[in-house]
Amino acid sequence: MKHKDNLIAYIFLLPSLLVISVFHIFPTIYSWYISLFNWDLISAHKEFVGLANYGRLLTDGDFWKALFNTVYFAAGTIPAAIVLAFLIAYGLSKKIKGLAFFRTVYFLPVVTSINAVGMIWLWIYHPDAGILNWFLGLFGISAQKWLLDPVLAMPAVMLMSIWKSLGYNIIIFLVGILSIPAEYYEAAEIDGASAFAVFRYVTVPLVMPSIFFVTLVSLIASFQTFTQVYMLTPEGGPLKSTMVLVYYLYQNAFVFFKIGYASAISFIIFVVIFVLTILQNRYWGGKIHYED
Repeated sequence: MKHKDNLIAYIFLLPSLLVISVFHIFPTIYSWYISLFNWDLISAHKEFVGLANYGRLLTDGDFWKALFNTVYFAAGTIPAAIVLAFLIAYGLSKKIKGLAFFRTVYFLPVVTSINAVGMIWLWIYHPDAGILNWFLGLFGISAQKWLLDPVLAMPAVMLMSIWKSLGYNIIIFLVGILSIPAEYYEAAEIDGASAFAVFRYVTVPLVMPSIFFVTLVSLIASFQTFTQVYMLTPEGGPLKSTMVLVYYLYQNAFVFFKIGYASAISFIIFVVIFVLTILQNRYWGGKIHYED
């Protein structure tokens, strides 16, 4: 009976396993295989170069620039997005008028096409006709060349990314907050805990699984950032200030046609994400307790 149950389980898992194998496992292995060659994608001949592409990465200044920009992007977006989304979700968890409306408004950017969002933010950041410079002008602040300034270009991309993902994070946090049993709040109230103490010692710890999940997903997404950079700064920003790893991969693969080198970059991105995920799960995930 046990072998029969296992067989039935594998039959049900087979469609998902096929999808994962075809669209995840095989591309990863094939990407590593291609990274061992010098290939332009067009010609049938592939020149085997071994680990030369990986060795070249060690001395490639643009690669390290892209890696730095990616880490900078992740460090600038993840904490701000999580804190802001959590505070908004906490506010939306209270009984306020028009709650459904606010939830819809915050979630709209998530379901809106990133291309459409990019066009809107291009207009917002326009140095002459942008609404952001107009708003700053009301306070006597001079107009800024947001996407044309090497210092401001990446923060501008970060701001758009935080706004785009805010609704998704809010929904995750809101579900976590609303799932907290009312008995915990009642016990804290009986003990005379202040509102801040309840938030600090009841709400935050019990929503920690949701915070862990959002952090993990945001970390993975930040190292896969491409579309917003491509839409706002098509050339990788002034002085390559917004050139992240995936954008640099795209350039090498589909602009310079260095498929082998681009595959090496993609495999490095995979390794970095994999290692960061393992580390986060080991050093943080083990400290999180889930309710039975």
